[in-house]
Amino acid sequence: MAVAEVQKNLAPEARHLKLNGHVGFDSLPDQLVNKSVSQGFSFNILCVGETGIGKSTLMDTLFNTHFDSTPSTHDLPGVKLKSHTYELRESNVNLKLTLVDTSGFGDQINKENSFESITDYINTQFEAYLQEELKIKRSLDTYHDTRVHVCLYFIAPTGHSLKALDLVTMKRLDSKVNIIPVIAKADTITKAELQKFKLKLMSEITSNGIQIYQFPTDDETVADLNSTMNGHLPFAVVGSTDEIKVGNKMMKARQYPWGTVQIENENHCDFVKLREMLLRTNMQDMVDVTHSRHYELYRRTKLGQLGFVDDNGMSLQETYEHKRQEHMASLQKKEEEMRQMFVVRVKEKEGELKDAEKDLHSKFDTLKKQHADEKKKT
Repeated sequence: MAVAEVQKNLAPEARHLKLNGHVGFDSLPDQLVNKSVSQGFSFNILCVGETGIGKSTLMDTLFNTHFDSTPSTHDLPGVKLKSHTYELRESNVNLKLTLVDTSGFGDQINKENSFESITDYINTQFEAYLQEELKIKRSLDTYHDTRVHVCLYFIAPTGHSLKALDLVTMKRLDSKVNIIPVIAKADTITKAELQKFKLKLMSEITSNGIQIYQFPTDDETVADLNSTMNGHLPFAVVGSTDEIKVGNKMMKARQYPWGTVQIENENHCDFVKLREMLLRTNMQDMVDVTHSRHYELYRRTKLGQLGFVDDNGMSLQETYEHKRQEHMASLQKKEEEMRQMFVVRVKEKEGELKDAEKDLHSKFDTLKKQHADEKKKT
């Protein structure tokens, strides 16, 4: 057991003391808030869904702005991820927002490996953060964290069931990112069909062991709200940046010949619920869960592959030295194998050359005899 562990085990329990007057460390929460506001915040959203399902429109609607987006075609040979980072400011709070789109998702005839480029992207962001963590001179305070904090998974409003591609992709992603499923273009099916579709989707998600993000209920201030919202998943959303006059007010809405769908009317769609849960109530929790659960799993697996484990009784330096010796021993073994292989091949080549030499001598003797015979005849 390491010395630090021994000292920790021998340390007495902390005593509870009563203060006789005001000290001042009760201002720590305020200090933390001021520091966080001055540094700004980062939030990264991954949008997964078929081309033309309304991912870009929903992002514009959520953040009440217009992001750069180029319509994707349906003839891409594979899934291509495009990320764009924006600096947003609301009141005195700065947010560095990164939006990642999955162009070409679901457009290929063979969709077997459509999820690979998505998982590769998520792992690449984890690896970049891990490499920053492992540096001797780190700068995590100023490091732009690009790890994906939430995946909005857009489901086509078919009214039937999840596609095989959706099931496989969500299953591959649920251990790497917080997944919030949303039914896109929810105004294309009736309310009755929508409720049945929601129940069907959640039943399939549960039966296939897919772990979607659950809004936390351990904080009393938001426990009731989050618990209620967990029962509304997946959110049925409609997006639009067009403003239409409804009564005396201008509202974001979609105009149809049969009527108007108001984006922020909870009787029409779940857009307000999604915005409340994603941006106003649980944004920080998603960042925390990404770091404490998904990134920790990646980090633990990666370091485990390198031979670093907590229960082997060795310090970091000892583990490094042990792995170095194993690597050197492996190199020596390979070098010896190559040397032996080289010797065997040299011997084989020598044997081939000797056989060739014998053949040449035999042919020379035959030709010499033939020449002598012909000379006798003449």
